Amino acid sequence: MLDGFSPTTTRRIVMTLFVSQSLASAAFVANATINPIVGTELSGEPGLAGLPGTLLLIGAACAAYPAGKLIQRAGWRPGLTSGLITGLLGMVIGGVAIATRSFGLFLVGLLLIGMARGVTDQSRYAAADANAPSQRSKMISTIVWAGTIGAIAGPALVAPLGSLVAQLNFDPMAGAMIGGIVLFALSAILLVLFLRPDPRDMARTYAAETTEMRPVSLPARSLLAVFQEPMARVAVISMVTAQAVMVMVMGVTSLHMHNHQHSLGDVSFVITLHVLGMYGLSPLTGLLSARIGRAPTIILGASLLIAGTLLAPMSLLTGWLAWSMFLVGLGWNMCYIGGSSLLADSVASSERGAAQGASDLMVNLTSAVSSLSSGFILAALGYTILCLFGAFLSVIPIVLSGWRGLVVARQATDVSLN
Repeated sequence: MLDGFSPTTTRRIVMTLFVSQSLASAAFVANATINPIVGTELSGEPGLAGLPGTLLLIGAACAAYPAGKLIQRAGWRPGLTSGLITGLLGMVIGGVAIATRSFGLFLVGLLLIGMARGVTDQSRYAAADANAPSQRSKMISTIVWAGTIGAIAGPALVAPLGSLVAQLNFDPMAGAMIGGIVLFALSAILLVLFLRPDPRDMARTYAAETTEMRPVSLPARSLLAVFQEPMARVAVISMVTAQAVMVMVMGVTSLHMHNHQHSLGDVSFVITLHVLGMYGLSPLTGLLSARIGRAPTIILGASLLIAGTLLAPMSLLTGWLAWSMFLVGLGWNMCYIGGSSLLADSVASSERGAAQGASDLMVNLTSAVSSLSSGFILAALGYTILCLFGAFLSVIPIVLSGWRGLVVARQATDVSLN
């Protein structure tokens, strides 16, 4: 336990982050549900239906590193709150765009909402900062699990919110934007009131009281120097690779099913199982990472990614595809939580903000590239080749994590012999 910080304090902070992230996640998912429809209606071009999703990813990538720097300098409370206020402004602009039928204004709103996502996704690291190293993976998994609530509540909010605003003579599609304004506002208020003490300060207090590998009193190193740490590189590469495989394969599986005459109900079932794999078992992943270690969790996650991507093209049965996409989602979850925990362990508290922001920048850029390229790969080479390419990429975290594990074991053996 941190000296001066009771278990009650740390539990309150983690619960605050969990509820805040759940509210924000519901706003993001509700918004994402209507974006392709609104984008097509406002632009008049069906081919632009995917532009809103890509713009959200670009916004998230653009905000991740500056947010990390801000958090490192000012703390988690102002950093996360500023992200939520940015998202709230984006929702306001998006609602106005729908009311005025302005496609350009709608894109501006989406860019701001994406920037908010790039900030709030880092709240998992705030939970890690508020806890001792032995609890980090468990706390990170708790915040990731909040995505489950958003995945369920977000789409469920769209219809009632649409009906509500329709009674006020607004476009029903604006309902998700208005709901997002309320959810972001509630989330920001929670952080301002209850995220005290700031997790950044708790992490620095802990670092000063323990034998952290780099004392907090030393000046922060450059990102290049930070990522020269082998385990930090393994963590980032594992998260980036898992993100690339997950987005690339899942992004076109619905189209693959549609091309083979699956119903929308079948597609929805497969996506639901995939989302369950991504978020639903996060608490178990956190416990697993704490018990067996970060690198073994990454190796297990990458192995599940390989299994899922190899199984997917072997059958067109709905149950088969659902099972394979569940494995892809769960594999991503283990690499994401294991990698996030490993990065938090590998970087000094005075350097975490920038390093974690840079990591999320790379993850979000990977999402954008994978999302854009998956359709071209499917059209040119087919679903089977795309999945095989995903399986090939998934080998990278296994090789890197296994190699580093052998190096660490060898160094420990040398030390004991000497």
